[in-house]
Amino acid sequence: MELVQVSTENAPKPIGPYSQAVKVGELIYCAGQIPLEPSGNHIRGSSVGEQTEQCLLNLSEVLKAAGSSLDKVVKTTVFLKQLADFPKMNESYAKFFSRNFPARTTVEVNRLPRDALVEIEAVAVV
Repeated sequence: MELVQVSTENAPKPIGPYSQAVKVGELIYCAGQIPLEPSGNHIRGSSVGEQTEQCLLNLSEVLKAAGSSLDKVVKTTVFLKQLADFPKMNESYAKFFSRNFPARTTVEVNRLPRDALVEIEAVAVV
């Protein structure tokens, strides 16, 4: 099976040696998105809710470039700097996933790139 690298200018460029997403057959594996504005210059938002929204906006753009959308996400992983932020993250997350909820794992981590409060990765179908 062919691996297709996915990239878009409408989401932040990778800040390391990785792709925004890789498409394999009908599956799209998206790299984790932190709440960088598409220019990649700074984090958007100071609250976990605002940052969650930016992560999901970025994922949406990557999925769009791959020929998919948030409606076709089957699995997400949410990395939180503080698990105590779970309710606020969940509130913002629900604005983007209101039906056909994807499977999800949420974990607390010690630190995220650029000191973000949240990072979200996803797997979707085309």
